[in-house]
Amino acid sequence: MPLPRSREEIRRIQKERKRAAVERALQSPFWQKRIPKKIDFERLDDPAVWRQIPILDKDTLRGLTDAQFYGEFCQENHDGIAEYWRAGGVTGQPLFYPRSFRDIEVGLESFARTFDCAGAGRGERAHISFPMGIHPVGQIYARCATSRGITVNWAGSGASTPSALQLELIQRLKPTIWLGMSSYALHLANLAEARGIQLSLKYLMTSAEPVSQAKRDKIERTFGAKLTDNFGMTEAGMMGGEWKEDEPGLGFRIWTDLYFIEVLDPTSLEPAKEGEVGTLVVTALQTNNVTPFLRWSSGDLVTYSEADDEREGKKAGPFSVFPRIKHAHRTAGFFKIRGVNLGHQDLEDFMFRHLEIGDFRAEALNEGGNDILRLSIEVRRGSDAGEVSRRIEIQVREKFELKPQVVVLETGTLAKEFEANVKAARFVDRR
Repeated sequence: MPLPRSREEIRRIQKERKRAAVERALQSPFWQKRIPKKIDFERLDDPAVWRQIPILDKDTLRGLTDAQFYGEFCQENHDGIAEYWRAGGVTGQPLFYPRSFRDIEVGLESFARTFDCAGAGRGERAHISFPMGIHPVGQIYARCATSRGITVNWAGSGASTPSALQLELIQRLKPTIWLGMSSYALHLANLAEARGIQLSLKYLMTSAEPVSQAKRDKIERTFGAKLTDNFGMTEAGMMGGEWKEDEPGLGFRIWTDLYFIEVLDPTSLEPAKEGEVGTLVVTALQTNNVTPFLRWSSGDLVTYSEADDEREGKKAGPFSVFPRIKHAHRTAGFFKIRGVNLGHQDLEDFMFRHLEIGDFRAEALNEGGNDILRLSIEVRRGSDAGEVSRRIEIQVREKFELKPQVVVLETGTLAKEFEANVKAARFVDRR
């Protein structure tokens, strides 16, 4: 499945595939009740016509029973069920999305493109630390690497392959690419430091979690490699990645030949202007053979950029045909302590800017009737733990107007505690 060569080609693909997506959706009893009967198939490129299709959100999906989802939402006319992907973002009883053989063919290509985007190709060796269970990301990455001539070690997360063994495998097999969640990259790095192990790779590829600039800098320092983050969702597939030719942190190049995206004002649901924060709405153009996700509102708040390379003073490249989206990180959690809203992302950025700190955990507690913020920190070797602790206490009070309780832990403590978790419990409310 070659990359489109121009934005005009993408527009032609979208025009054809949007109609096909709506026609397939109308085979579903769920969508037959929701799509206007008189919708003009010849004018789906007209935003006013396209917006006649109602947005599908998580609350609507949560409201379906298993019988309704599989019997009314999913389609029976397809090329056969190949496997099931566990929904990652719907709370409560998770749904398992059927994927047809054609869906998987497209899905493998959409994941493989992230290797191309990062500049990793034939002859590289990948150590994959994504979970290898019912979430698709780990096993799809491992399977699609073959199409790019990349050797794979199916390590899985720390729950299946202990972190100490993962470090041993990295030392013995000498991979050039590490793939996993950014929080687990931090844990491996801290464990390596505690054991005096020097890590050195060429590529780091992450997904599924926000990566702030401070977090990116810390991970790149400890692994000695460039990080490229990637973006996808179970309802669609791997949708895009950071391109090696872009400045880090500018956002994800979205495969708009495979996914039609809209960025809408969160209140009016009218199209947001370029650069304005809006809610992301996605229509799968190819991976819709069983599950017709039309105008799916993922809950992501993003900004959109046409990413005109000539306007940015760069030469066009293979991924320059795609636009970019960048997460606004507005949905990140926060603690409210003594009337102060303390954003998790803000605190994480602050902590990781201190090079003396290897890792940390933040906890909201209630002691003696008062709410407190406890920061458990690991201090890098060669740093004065007492001095770092005092400085953190003063700077947190100055920046966030809260006096924290700072606890210094032995290096490697948090990595050991987090090892069995898919995602790190870095922020814990214990009140």
